[in-house]
Amino acid sequence: MKKLFEGLKADIKFRSAGTGRRLIDEARELPDNAIKERPPPRKEPPGDAQIAAASAAIARLDSKQGKGKGKTPLRDNVHTQAQDVAVTQEVKVVSNNKKTETENHSLYNIMFRCPLTGEILRKEDIEAHVKKSIEMLSTADPISASIMKIHTFNKDKDKVKLGVETMAKYLRNIIANPYEEKYQKVKLTNKVFQEKVICLEGAHDFFEAVGFEKKSLTLQGQELQEEFYVLSSDALDQLKNLQSYHDSLVSGEPLIATLDRQPQIFIPSDQAANFDLPDEFFNLTIEEVRLDQKLRTENLKQNSMLKTKAMWEREEKREIRKYKYTVLRIRFPDDYILQGLFYAQERLSVLVDFIRQHLQNDWLPFKLIAPCGQKLEDEQATFSQCGLVPSAFLTFHWDEAILADMEATGGYKTESVLKEDLISSAILLT
Repeated sequence: MKKLFEGLKADIKFRSAGTGRRLIDEARELPDNAIKERPPPRKEPPGDAQIAAASAAIARLDSKQGKGKGKTPLRDNVHTQAQDVAVTQEVKVVSNNKKTETENHSLYNIMFRCPLTGEILRKEDIEAHVKKSIEMLSTADPISASIMKIHTFNKDKDKVKLGVETMAKYLRNIIANPYEEKYQKVKLTNKVFQEKVICLEGAHDFFEAVGFEKKSLTLQGQELQEEFYVLSSDALDQLKNLQSYHDSLVSGEPLIATLDRQPQIFIPSDQAANFDLPDEFFNLTIEEVRLDQKLRTENLKQNSMLKTKAMWEREEKREIRKYKYTVLRIRFPDDYILQGLFYAQERLSVLVDFIRQHLQNDWLPFKLIAPCGQKLEDEQATFSQCGLVPSAFLTFHWDEAILADMEATGGYKTESVLKEDLISSAILLT
């Protein structure tokens, strides 16, 4: 389904951009603290000494884990990528290029990215924008647009499933019996059609897009006419197209706006562990959650050794109800801080990938330490399961064995972990 509209994004963005303007007009600027995620630049291969050092260190780690266990996926990835990354030059941090401090409310913007246009909007605006984008697509690709409407505009998944199955059956009957007239028309007043199909937003658009036409027909033995959808002869001649429409309809999925990470870089600050989250981070009232947090903090030590598995599971379910988002900050060896926004039920692997996008040496293994001092090793665990909601301040560490061997070669410098352009755009956290 993704392929059906990927090529149309540019057209939609062009049409939704509004009226044009001259280049001499004042350009609209992004907020100072809005730092876009970038794909890592292509790097040149490191020297033979660095490759050998990294490979040797990785081999030692493998041997410590036991020969029978084999390499972990992370180590395999590091070993492979060691030949494709560059020897990073020493980064000189220039403190006088820092941006001015920002207001607290701008640190935790909950923003979403439209899957069609790529635009980033607030939660209250994104649904209307996605709907408008799909409507605009109707002119260029009415079939894809109608399928998106069916799967996106109708919130009852069970009704969508029944409706899609019914429409798909209509198409399959025509494909299997192209010369039987009874399969080429659908009575609009048919009970099944009324209850399962036409009640779905986008269903009418789909029938017209694939080649059905509304006609009034007189049934044999009756005087009154009935309304029907009748497949046109042109559409009937293109059975391959009908099969394609059928497959796209069945495999369609709702368009879901993605949470924008809103990555931000902060200069070293003693305020990094302080969070002042807005109400939209919480599903309960802010007063209820803050009181609960205080009680849990006070009782954590004395209760942690007494809790049964069932008690932990009940607490986890309660966490799920309370928190929808979490804001995570990661402190690096040079004390710079990276912040990102996540869903509370996303997995730790998402955070690992997010961090790697901002590293100069994204191929080297690293560790994350939770506020309690525990290593975060299970990348399939959710942030809620790890106790990292609704906010957490984590510590980043390189793998000591590999880093030591890399530094011994003289080709790796540890002054800066993050990419140089990100360091130069860091802001003050207050």
